[in-house]
Amino acid sequence: MTDAATPSPAPTQQQLLLVTGLSGAGKSTALDVLEDCGWETIDNFPVRLLKRLVAMPEEPRGPLAIGFDSRTRGFVPDDIIALVKELAARPDVALTFLFLDCAGGELERRFNETRRRHPMAHGRPVMEGIAAERELLEPLRRWADAMIDTSALTSNDLQGQVRKLFGDEADTEAMTLTLSSFGFARGMPPLADLVFDMRFLDNPHWVPGLRELTGQDAAVGEHIETDPAFADVFGRIRDLLLVLLPRYQAQGKPYVHVAFGCTGGRHRSVYTTERMAQGLRDAGFSPTVRHRNLGSRAADEIEKDRR
Repeated sequence: MTDAATPSPAPTQQQLLLVTGLSGAGKSTALDVLEDCGWETIDNFPVRLLKRLVAMPEEPRGPLAIGFDSRTRGFVPDDIIALVKELAARPDVALTFLFLDCAGGELERRFNETRRRHPMAHGRPVMEGIAAERELLEPLRRWADAMIDTSALTSNDLQGQVRKLFGDEADTEAMTLTLSSFGFARGMPPLADLVFDMRFLDNPHWVPGLRELTGQDAAVGEHIETDPAFADVFGRIRDLLLVLLPRYQAQGKPYVHVAFGCTGGRHRSVYTTERMAQGLRDAGFSPTVRHRNLGSRAADEIEKDRR
């Protein structure tokens, strides 16, 4: 019996993204986002060396994004188009060509605001340099597989579009949300985005039998719940977070840290953090909970006169 020939495995494709466009249209921002999405990025790489770079054996062969523009050495649009055709025909390369466009008036405003010199405006007005570059890049614009017009986009808008086009599902998942408790007497958390002071609540430290407990104990929670101000303030903070968190996520903010403080960081802030985490989980978020000072011993010299 003749053994059937084992088929050779299909070659691993190098995912290659070429990124170009008008100066000031957002190439650097796009490359930064691609890097965050797991792409290896190289900016202003000499075009003539691109074939050599793609041919280099890599294990594993991750996605590669190459940025270039009119300042790049060897930038000749016809030569780049010929190179794109050659690379696109290779079975081991999956090539995409992204062009970033922008209206001339908006580009002029950006260069005037940043006081950067346009690469093609030496000795002439910015708008003339923009027009010259647009004419130079027009063949590449026509050849692009994808085009993003950034004229009316903020930096966050552009980041969102790049993630949508070239990120995977993990890059569009919910941001990392952390809720923490802390004690003001031991210092503010240095990296919190939002801080809420819970010291207006009645302090369980001064209630017999509660001092040695923490906000994770039911008796402490019951005491805090009896404070007339708790339910109203807690509901307002939760509603505020439910408005803010989706907006942070829409702006591409990857990490949000919300901190709740009380005097020692063991009672009021701990209970509020635990309750808020559950409330946000019920609303579809997945917060991580941290208690900075939960293990600290309650000290009379810290709590004294801070009810």
